[in-house]
Amino acid sequence: MANSPIAFVAKGEIPPSPPPAVNSGAVGWIRANLFDGPFNTIVTLICIAFLAWLIPPVISWAFIDSVWNAGSLSECREIGTGGACWAVIDERWQQFLFGFYPEELRWRPALAFVGLVIAVVFALGDNLPFKKQGLIFAAVYPFIAYALIWGGPVLPLLAILATPLVAYGVMTGMERAGREKFGLAAGVMIALLWLFFAPGALSVGPGFEPVESRLLGGFQLALILGVAGIALSLPIGVLLALGRRSDLFFIKTMCVVFIEFIRGVPLITLLFVANSVLAYFFPPGSNLDLILRVIIMVTLFASAYMAEVIRGGLAALPSGQYEAADSLGLDYWKSMRLIILPQALKVSIPNIVSSFIGLFKDTTLVVVIGLMDPIGLITNIRADSNWNGIVWELYIFVGAFFFLVCFAMSRYSMYLERKLATGHS
Repeated sequence: MANSPIAFVAKGEIPPSPPPAVNSGAVGWIRANLFDGPFNTIVTLICIAFLAWLIPPVISWAFIDSVWNAGSLSECREIGTGGACWAVIDERWQQFLFGFYPEELRWRPALAFVGLVIAVVFALGDNLPFKKQGLIFAAVYPFIAYALIWGGPVLPLLAILATPLVAYGVMTGMERAGREKFGLAAGVMIALLWLFFAPGALSVGPGFEPVESRLLGGFQLALILGVAGIALSLPIGVLLALGRRSDLFFIKTMCVVFIEFIRGVPLITLLFVANSVLAYFFPPGSNLDLILRVIIMVTLFASAYMAEVIRGGLAALPSGQYEAADSLGLDYWKSMRLIILPQALKVSIPNIVSSFIGLFKDTTLVVVIGLMDPIGLITNIRADSNWNGIVWELYIFVGAFFFLVCFAMSRYSMYLERKLATGHS
């Protein structure tokens, strides 16, 4: 064998053979997920049979036999052959978008929606050009949206925007005067006085034509309540979670009482409180807008649940993280900002987004206090004699809107989880 010309030892690395076709690609996925064993095969065949029975009539009803141009439900039934009557959506889509907002002014909420998209993209996106300018725009966007949607003089909003500059100017002046110890207190006090008096004193001048809140409705109202509640509940929830874990007795007690009280009361009850009781807690003549009162109660409600989500994330971190922060000589706020909260928020992302999705869907409850959200508009449209009796098309249209928004939040949550999946040792 020693003189045999046949080589029995490989002189180089043998390239791996491709996997069998039945174990890779689409065929492999189908075998592994749909036909992996007798039970899965039977379940898959039953599901295929069910879909084959369900999908054709749904497609026929929704697309093939549907009617898009008609002036009433009876006209739809005369034209069509039993399909969907999407003509009601074709006729009322602007009402679904803007509620009863004046038609000649609808460019303002449309422009506010474009600004919302830009602000969200810059606030949540990565590696974008002009990122710093975009974040500044996202910070001032709520004031821009308020001016566009509700109208009124612009100077009070500019006065509110100038509040941080006033506080910074006072603090800088105190520091230059050698009174830096009192700079923070003086800055906060002057800023509060400015915020209390300046907007009222400047409530004149140029601006947009005012629009009453009772004219707002539809998807516009749902986005206002949902986005405001989401944007405000997260920072408030973080503070409540930290307060509940605090060693200071009064702060901890106040946070615990607030969280347990809000979580023990249905949201619909808080909405009735916002409608009829909350105005009595403000100075006489303040005339606090109903939508603003609803935003306050929705935010408080969502903040209590968010606090518990964040507290769960804080409790999930090992004690070594807190000890590591102490060993670096960081004070409480620096350790929370740089070490603890980033990790707690990362592990809490699924629950945070679930809370956001639940909050956005709960905005439909405002119909019980007379606000014309999309569900309220359905009742209003069905009260019209031309469309009395139509049901499925309206609810499918509204459901599709909420599904798209909630699905987008869910997908962004999954993207964040993949991006921040650094693992744990």
